[in-house]
Amino acid sequence: MSVVREHPVKRDEQFRIMVLGDVVGRPGRMALKQQLKDLRSRLQADLVIANGENAAGGAGIDSGTALEIRDSGVDIITLGDHAFQRKGVSEFLEKNSSWCIRPLNLPADTTPGSGSCVWTAADGTRVAVVNLMGRVFMGGTTECPFRAVRAWRDSLKSDSGLITVCDMHAEATSEKWAMGRYVDGELSLVVGTHTHVQTSDAQVLPGGTGFITDLGMTGSNDGVIGMSTEVALKRFLGPKPAPYEIAPGEGVLRGVVVDINRASTHAEAVYLL
Repeated sequence: MSVVREHPVKRDEQFRIMVLGDVVGRPGRMALKQQLKDLRSRLQADLVIANGENAAGGAGIDSGTALEIRDSGVDIITLGDHAFQRKGVSEFLEKNSSWCIRPLNLPADTTPGSGSCVWTAADGTRVAVVNLMGRVFMGGTTECPFRAVRAWRDSLKSDSGLITVCDMHAEATSEKWAMGRYVDGELSLVVGTHTHVQTSDAQVLPGGTGFITDLGMTGSNDGVIGMSTEVALKRFLGPKPAPYEIAPGEGVLRGVVVDINRASTHAEAVYLL
């Protein structure tokens, strides 16, 4: 079971966002199904975002797993370097880009779906979410995430009162930190994903942007970053290829809960989940 620290009661002037780390395979999806709705109610979260990068068999996402995650209580799904690994996902993202988004800085002219979306709460609060992918140690064809986020933020400047959230899906901690510093004071929240190991640096940066280097994962804690220990060791100890397998065991939830001031759209507190 996940160990959830008790958080202060949310004040009227605050908007509370829960962001969950990479959902890894069936254990991660089952953890969402079994724990999220009660957790969301208890923590008074207004919006739940989760990275679904590894939701389908540990690599990618498909329509079935995306809908399963949404039915569990997640409002917005972000992705990453495995976004297009599963059959049919291109068509799914084209039809469901209002709540399931892929990295913005993939080539716009050849990439289906959208890299950002705007979500509206029942009380009218609007939250813009962008998904970015790092370039250090990541490979693939990606454009500069810093220029991409600048253009995205500039396109929203006429929309006052908009809360803004960025999922920076990247390997290098320095690249995630650089992104946090780059947009400090301009975005409400920047969270890192991809490494599946939660970092202990959750904080509010000097300009008012909430930040954590990596949310961790939502998946089995019995293996190696959600994958089978036996297979992971084979890959480290010998030259032969060994396809990854999902680790057995009960899933845990990892992420953050963030309180945003509705008036300033700046973060006031970031709590580990």
